Amino acid sequence: MNTPAFPLNALCTALFALAAGGAAHAQPAPAGTQLREVTVNAAGESEGYSPAAATTATKGSAPLRDVPQAVNVVPQQLLRDQAAMSVQDALRNVPGVAFSSGDGQRDQVNIRGFSAIADQFVDGVRDDALYFRDLADVERIEVLKGPAAVLYGRGSSGGLINRVTKKPVFGSTFGEAGVTLGSHSTKRLTGDINTPLGESAAFRLNVSREDSGSYRDQQFLDRFHFAPALALKLGSATDLLLQYTNARDQRLTDFGIPALNGRPVPVAPSTYYGSGNARRDDTTTSRVESFTATLNHRFGDTLKLRNIARYSEYTLDRFNTLPSGDTNPVAMTVGRTRSSVQRQESGWFNQTDLTWQNQLFGLRQEWLVGTEFGRQKKRAYSVSGGVVDTVPLLDPAGRVPPAIAAAAYLADSAIPSNSTFDTRAVYAQNQITLAPQWKALVGLRYDDFGQATSFERKLNSLERSDTKISPRAGLVWQPSESQSYYASVSRSFQPSAETFALSAAIAGAAPEITTNREIGAKLDFLDGALSTTAALFSLERTNIKNTDPANPARQINVGTQRTNGLELTASGRLPGRWDLSAGYAYLDGKMVESLATTRTNQLPIAQVAALGKTAALTPRHSGSVWAMKDLGAGFSAGGGLQLVGARFTSLTNQVTLPGYVSADLAAVWRTGPYEIAANLKNATDKRYYVSAHGSVDNLILPGAPRELFVTLRARF
Repeated sequence: MNTPAFPLNALCTALFALAAGGAAHAQPAPAGTQLREVTVNAAGESEGYSPAAATTATKGSAPLRDVPQAVNVVPQQLLRDQAAMSVQDALRNVPGVAFSSGDGQRDQVNIRGFSAIADQFVDGVRDDALYFRDLADVERIEVLKGPAAVLYGRGSSGGLINRVTKKPVFGSTFGEAGVTLGSHSTKRLTGDINTPLGESAAFRLNVSREDSGSYRDQQFLDRFHFAPALALKLGSATDLLLQYTNARDQRLTDFGIPALNGRPVPVAPSTYYGSGNARRDDTTTSRVESFTATLNHRFGDTLKLRNIARYSEYTLDRFNTLPSGDTNPVAMTVGRTRSSVQRQESGWFNQTDLTWQNQLFGLRQEWLVGTEFGRQKKRAYSVSGGVVDTVPLLDPAGRVPPAIAAAAYLADSAIPSNSTFDTRAVYAQNQITLAPQWKALVGLRYDDFGQATSFERKLNSLERSDTKISPRAGLVWQPSESQSYYASVSRSFQPSAETFALSAAIAGAAPEITTNREIGAKLDFLDGALSTTAALFSLERTNIKNTDPANPARQINVGTQRTNGLELTASGRLPGRWDLSAGYAYLDGKMVESLATTRTNQLPIAQVAALGKTAALTPRHSGSVWAMKDLGAGFSAGGGLQLVGARFTSLTNQVTLPGYVSADLAAVWRTGPYEIAANLKNATDKRYYVSAHGSVDNLILPGAPRELFVTLRARF
């Protein structure tokens, strides 16, 4: 793995020790100073289900009603009430989001019909490593819909996901310990401790440890998350936040089940098609370490500077056996393939933002001018053994596959690659109050993005550089305090490899371009207690790479995918002490221009034209509703419904995942500093399919049957 001159954990220990020692010499801030950038609510305090502001859309604390783009926030209280333990759990609340199985190794979703494999961020900084993220130190999750390249660079066709972390709170001592026990031998411990270190420093530590089984045969999960943070007031106008994360995740690599005759094969949800000795043959282990330093300085009431620097390392060791061969409906067998993947990645990003509030030409304005520089180095080594055996379609359990043939290790596809990704960008954004009822948001970003890949034997090195301008513009009309209407357009680009190694087939292909046109309304009811949104959009990605009919060894930019859609949300408090979170999405996603064909997985094999097909994993109708009622005397109870319409597993549109409705229930009792919560998930024991791979017809992941989780928490 590429490492710095000394280990990252040693660097973090030294910096935290240095900063803690320096706290005694830092200047105390005057009484009443508010350092909003590095503080959050104390544990147990809640803004409910309807936060008024989000940081992702503008890199500031703009009210959501002022943002001319759809932004969905999953707040901490909702995460707690639903006993969410994964990013997928959290994103079930966001309309327009569908799930991919992510090769059994990572969080992966589609947003508005487009893959968001590389569109993960933490506190506004790219976090595109391929792993499952823990929620132990997450305050809330914000999903910015549509292209967001003007602030965040490449990617984000359908939107991006930003995890906002818990941060130290000055002048307050609090903590919380929790234990969750539940179905499938689930055991999860969490801790959150905050303590001031004098008047000028505060320390916070979030930790978790989980050891769980699963409804899937042989599945296991063993992970931990360790995240200390130190906030310092270096003066009346300057503060510094230091954060370190160390996370490890080990689990069975689960690609799910195959398809038969256009539907998932009819087997029990527990049925596993991998090795009969999965702990030996089919495990994934990932490890992530990161260190972040955030410096804020106020030159006055109108001029502020923020600099965020992050260094991270990531390793992955994945071994798997999966039913990705062809399904034979006559012999009732399916082929199994074996492969392994190793990744070692390291990288740094530095963002510098200058915010200036002023009056120009009689108009109130807030300028954001920034730069971003970064370098990522990624080594990838993968070996694919192809189809190694066949197993009975309805009874695959217990069969150990043969080893990968020695010849597979000598194939060109098994040559390790070393890639470097360089980001250089400058951007500017202005939020303008044109009149008391009219506001505008305009922005522009210039990116110079370089990709270079070399191979450790035989193959020639490849590189390309792309310079792109990404614009964003929106207009907001607010005829009253409770009404906000907007129209916007934004654009982003997706480079040839984006986050993977270049290949000879794509090195000459230009970036794909995504444009979003959107109108919407954000309306408040019940004196602001209930917030609703409606967004009508047309999202189009052009220049999609397709195989050149005249030269199958290369790809050319000739495809277009379009999603027209409607999203509705409602969140807040209803009369009768009900807390509500609800959302609905209508998505019409199509390949409107394409030369591509996609191979089916069931005999007889066919090549299916992509033109006119519905985008994979894109249900036409989907939605969710969740409500909790405060019953008094410390009791609250509620639950919710999850609606997901039928989806296609791939662009062949040959295999359909049936639509479903599932129900969850919850009950909570709080007394003094203690809390006990019970969550019954899939209360009706509904049989359903939560996701698929997205690029092939097999590899479908069944949803969990009925599960019960009990959580005990103690605050201090």
